[in-house]
Amino acid sequence: MSTLNQALRAALLNRQALLNELHSQGTDCYRLFHGSQEGAGGLTIDRYGPQLLVQSFHAQLPREALLELHAIVCAALDQPLLLVYNDRSQGNSRIDRSDPIYSAEAAALEDLIGHEWGLKYRVRGRHVGQDPLLFLDLRNARGWVKQHSQGKSVLNLFAYTCGVGLAAAAGGASAVCNLDFAESNLAVGQENAQLNPQLPAMEFLQADYFAAIRQLAGLPILPRRRQTLPSYPRLQPRQFDLVFLDPPAWAKSAFGTVDLLRDYQSLLKPALLTTAEGGVLICCNNLAKVALTDWREQVLRCAEKLGRPVRDCQVLSPAADFPSLDGQPPLKTLILQL
Repeated sequence: MSTLNQALRAALLNRQALLNELHSQGTDCYRLFHGSQEGAGGLTIDRYGPQLLVQSFHAQLPREALLELHAIVCAALDQPLLLVYNDRSQGNSRIDRSDPIYSAEAAALEDLIGHEWGLKYRVRGRHVGQDPLLFLDLRNARGWVKQHSQGKSVLNLFAYTCGVGLAAAAGGASAVCNLDFAESNLAVGQENAQLNPQLPAMEFLQADYFAAIRQLAGLPILPRRRQTLPSYPRLQPRQFDLVFLDPPAWAKSAFGTVDLLRDYQSLLKPALLTTAEGGVLICCNNLAKVALTDWREQVLRCAEKLGRPVRDCQVLSPAADFPSLDGQPPLKTLILQL
């Protein structure tokens, strides 16, 4: 038996109790192998409902090894999962959709449905973007939102495909606003809403983060030097009971720059002002090079200087399908009670 196959079998064994718990909760989307921490750096194996998504980030996986991994997982779960393999080790992996190693069956690339916390989510092994449509390491955070949204107004910033908004709606939120710059992301969010017609309607707002959040916080929008601002939706100042802030590592627009390493404060300050007194701000940082202790101190100091001191701060870690040998997972989530 190969070293890789041994590592996968060990990972599946370690997840036995977790998988039983997830299945009882109505969840069939989770990570089965986290290669960087389980013996094969640059390799991930994820289940999304009826689909098994294998991705390599450092080196292409040989066909025979890929098929062996697929067989091991299907046997362990007693499920004939549809295999999709994305090799993302090359520089053009975002646009290269060729399959030199393995060509997925047509059924594997169709629009499928996965489940989390009893909710339905759109699953696509291949789509216009690069990443899967549901980030699995954020599952615990979506679960927390679902449990604590009853009667609350919720603002989901950098909403992506609106998983947090969906969880809030399922938790009984009085209003949910999903904000994202990409129309394609919100379109998937609307699909997710349609897959769960029992939930109340949500708002989908396509806008630049800085343009929208500064208006909601009652702050002016200032143009960059010698630069004319593009048009943007006009919004009235508004506060929310629960605000979720999960920005990408880096992005730039005419309104500002998202930089989790050097300038998290510019994202955090208006989000704090948009959170109602006595409300909750959940903020995330997914940069591995940023230490939790340093970032937590920075966040608390920023809130204090802004006059919005934090009454309680809780750290929420990813579930056990995202193990971290040093106890410092890349995704860091803070729940701030204001």
